[in-house]
Amino acid sequence: MTVYIIRRLMQSAVVVFLMSVIVFFGLHVVGDPVYMFASPDAPQEEIEKVIRQFGLDRPVYEQYWLFLKGALSGDLGRSYVFGEPALKLITQRMPATLELAFVALFLAVVLGIPLGLYAGLKPHSSVSRTIMAGSILGFSLPTFWVGIMLIMVFAVMLGWLPSTGRGDTVTILGIEVSFLTLDGLSHIFLPAFNLALLKISLVIRLTRAGTREAIHQDYIKFARAKGLSTSRIVGLHLLKNILIPVVTVLGLEFGSLIAFSVVTETIFAWPGMGKLLIEAIQTLDRPIIVAYLMMIVVVFIVINLVVDILYSVLDPRVRLRDQTV
Repeated sequence: MTVYIIRRLMQSAVVVFLMSVIVFFGLHVVGDPVYMFASPDAPQEEIEKVIRQFGLDRPVYEQYWLFLKGALSGDLGRSYVFGEPALKLITQRMPATLELAFVALFLAVVLGIPLGLYAGLKPHSSVSRTIMAGSILGFSLPTFWVGIMLIMVFAVMLGWLPSTGRGDTVTILGIEVSFLTLDGLSHIFLPAFNLALLKISLVIRLTRAGTREAIHQDYIKFARAKGLSTSRIVGLHLLKNILIPVVTVLGLEFGSLIAFSVVTETIFAWPGMGKLLIEAIQTLDRPIIVAYLMMIVVVFIVINLVVDILYSVLDPRVRLRDQTV
């Protein structure tokens, strides 16, 4: 497994490099940040001063070389708007985004797996049909519309939950979290549920499909023949096997929860990386956009590696063996 991990890390380094090239050069053909900070009617001297201030007077390949050298030392550039290191601004907002993603993933697991199990074990009941119809809605409804409806119903009409902000936080190991306070939980529930809705539907369908397939396998029939209780068969034998595809998909989908939380964070004014990205796009703050995208690339790479290792743990037929490179 050690050689496998080393090989994957080498491949990951190549992927990060290629993505940095695509992201950096791609952003430099979209818009001109100079005119976000200097009026088009400003004197040419002032415009040239802004260009030199941001280092945009250099050729693009030279700008990339300077970015690459800085990235190797952990410097992804300074924000045009805030005047602070872009990586620092991203990492300051990251705990809020990770918290939202983890709570959304938790909701997907605690709601999706039991509902999918029920729908798979009793496929012809009216409750199961309702669950599957609801999962179709979860796939079909756009996130921004669901978010607006959640705010309108639970925040405006019923007044049960707040619609914006993060609420009270507590500090653990130097990181602020809100899910450990009642006010924080009330603030995080709506955006987390909105973000998790698609994943809940995905887990329901995966769990149901796995249950319908596994329930007719020989090992389940043998367990029944031994006289094991239904709860033991489901909890010990069936659940462990259907969790393999669920864990694989959820691991990969966790990256998308982080990367695509932009809409949810914007609707609910959640102070995470997605909201910062929207602000950076509006002002063409290239260093923040590059830092965000590179951070997401690294997150996806790490998640893929962890999922591969977990897959080998869950499935005894899969082993990541040491092989020569």
